[in-house]
Amino acid sequence: MLTTSGMSEIHVTRTMSHIELRHLRTLVALRDTGSLVEAAERVFLTQSALSHQIKELESRIGCALFVRKTRPVRFTSAGNRLLRLADEVLPRVHSAELDLQRLAGGESGRLFMAIECHSCFEWLLPAIDQYRDEWPDVELDIASGFHFAPLPALGRGDLDLVITADPTDEGDVHYFPLFSYEAQLALSKDHFLVNKEWIDPQDLAEETLISYPVDRSRLDVFTGFLDPAAVEPKRVRHAELTTMIVQLVASDRGVACLPNWALHEYTEKDYLTARSLGEEGVWPTLYAAVRKDQAQAAFMLGFVDIAKKTCFSNLHGIVTAELD
Repeated sequence: MLTTSGMSEIHVTRTMSHIELRHLRTLVALRDTGSLVEAAERVFLTQSALSHQIKELESRIGCALFVRKTRPVRFTSAGNRLLRLADEVLPRVHSAELDLQRLAGGESGRLFMAIECHSCFEWLLPAIDQYRDEWPDVELDIASGFHFAPLPALGRGDLDLVITADPTDEGDVHYFPLFSYEAQLALSKDHFLVNKEWIDPQDLAEETLISYPVDRSRLDVFTGFLDPAAVEPKRVRHAELTTMIVQLVASDRGVACLPNWALHEYTEKDYLTARSLGEEGVWPTLYAAVRKDQAQAAFMLGFVDIAKKTCFSNLHGIVTAELD
């Protein structure tokens, strides 16, 4: 058995289900123009169709909405209540529609990224600053730390972009090449290997190799130089920061493999020396990895474009890269 309260709730629910956005827009047009004729023009209806719509709504809710034959139109209490509702709802609907249009057009979205390159903050932060200025509707954030697997997280949707030099054969991932760089061996100015024109793998067999604390499968000095020659360094020492690695190398406590652009300022200041790994050098490529379903989104292409321009404006020794 329904109580009086329960019957009231049902009546309210049924009443609200009768109110549509078109009704609210019609009432706003009627208020703004003050006449049925001008309101009909604004909402692209004939005057007859507009009058019919209002009468139908009044029948649904059981209340008159405005006093007839008044100019400008004078609304009843029920009409004013619906106008207050329209003033609350319609701007929010309009804002949501704009957001959806931007999302559909690739002008808005989420860009949650991670970096598999310890040295990349030098150019990435200026690129992010410029991107935020040019794409203010994109939610952008950076995952901190290097102690997880970013590419699987990208495939799961936890990330939207990964800066990496180690592309894999993930079927749902697209790689935008950003640039290629030379991985060089950093040496102290007094190291005996500075007398060589380039470094051979066997030269590192008795050296302490200083590297970032990541798996050796992600280090160019191993994958592109030592492992193919089956050579192991005497010792491997880890350091988190590029500046820390440079200081250790400069004080002759080991050697390190770093990108040529990261070494440029230190070699220019004669703080240390750099040599190529082998006669031809080792040239990795840095990529922006994204999911294939977002590869052509405007906001994603915008970031890749800004990242490339920032790199070639600020980094020394990099070259244009192309996908194989």
